[in-house]
Amino acid sequence: MKPSRLLLTWLATLLAIGILLGALRALGITLPSSLSSINWGLLLALLTLAIIDAIRLRRLPSPRIRRQMPGTLALGRWSEVRLEVEHDLLQPTNAQVFDHVPEGLGIENLPLTFELQPGQNSQIGYRVRPLKRGHFTFEHCEVSLPSPLGLWSEKRLLSVSDTTRVYPDFARFYGGQLLAVDNWLNQLGVRQRQRRGLGLEFHQLREFREGDSLRQIDWKATARQRTPIAREYQDERDQQIVFMLDCGRRMRSQDSELAHFDHALNACLLLSYIALRQGDAVGLSTFASDPPRYLAPAKGSAQLNVLLNTVYDLDTTQRPADYQAAVSQLLARQKRRGLVVLVTNLRDEDDEELISAVQRLSKQHQVLVASLREEVLDTTRQMPVQTLGEALTYCETVDYLNARAALQERLSAHGIPVMDVRPGELGPAMVTHYLNWKRGGGA
Repeated sequence: MKPSRLLLTWLATLLAIGILLGALRALGITLPSSLSSINWGLLLALLTLAIIDAIRLRRLPSPRIRRQMPGTLALGRWSEVRLEVEHDLLQPTNAQVFDHVPEGLGIENLPLTFELQPGQNSQIGYRVRPLKRGHFTFEHCEVSLPSPLGLWSEKRLLSVSDTTRVYPDFARFYGGQLLAVDNWLNQLGVRQRQRRGLGLEFHQLREFREGDSLRQIDWKATARQRTPIAREYQDERDQQIVFMLDCGRRMRSQDSELAHFDHALNACLLLSYIALRQGDAVGLSTFASDPPRYLAPAKGSAQLNVLLNTVYDLDTTQRPADYQAAVSQLLARQKRRGLVVLVTNLRDEDDEELISAVQRLSKQHQVLVASLREEVLDTTRQMPVQTLGEALTYCETVDYLNARAALQERLSAHGIPVMDVRPGELGPAMVTHYLNWKRGGGA
């Protein structure tokens, strides 16, 4: 409980009057003695009212609060939290509420000031914006109640427990459901290679059309129907994509609001959404995480939810990336040939260890190495050089980029495709490679 501004103002006024009267007497100015008595009487009355008001405030029943919020939130997106306030107060009261939001969630419109009317419940709200993924628990709500006479205010801590999960920003993935897949991919900046020839998987028989090749004609069906019948093929389905996700210290880099690791998760989920819609199976294997996680490849739209629940609280560690151990673990679990996407941050010191591990993996699977490049490297390379310090920074950056490029060239020489892109470009680049791989028959 603390005094209100009204009580402090009255106390300051009466004390100032008392000091003024005492100073005037000290200067020999004659004043009516009743003035001093009146001042002391007012001060005593104020203190009495303050005590009575404090007692009445302590007897006021605390409001009851229920929090209404989504069970899941998307990283970086604003969401509304509603508070329903019930009370047994008998007169209108202006109250203030502050919700104890867990660390890692940004807030807007707190604290909230509102009026409690007798016999009516109040609905108020504020906004939260998750700044990191994971599981969050709301435990308390703080209510500040004024006393009936407005001389005091008291903060009461109410137990209001709720939980929510913060997932990667998957909302934009579902935004394309109302659009054709090709149009939606074009909006994302995905470049699709012109299809060459025919797909590899038989789809259906249909009448021969202008533009079909003679190789498509099914001669037996044509003889039965006595009209040209063509075979229609489609891109091969029922393939498997497995993400090998580096959760080590290299993925902790952060150029903007999102860390590289969050960009990598968003890219994996984007490609998963598209691959599942294409009828393929998607799985996940993490390394340098605590503990390592594995999700066996599976098909169907439900697999995306399983994947989200697997990675929503996944975080980076301080461990180095052990590519040999990660490859051994995946080879022991993933027997069927598929596309393995290794998402990491290549460094010049990787060299032989990485090449050896990827070569082992490529004997059984098609491998794509997706490396995230820090945006500061491109920025530094493009900045004008005017001082010695800037020249040294530029030379170090170029030397580092050349070492990375040499490693990528050695991987390419062994037949391993490598993408070196900035974090924000990773998703469309991975989807482009996947579609090209599909149109190549998954070979």
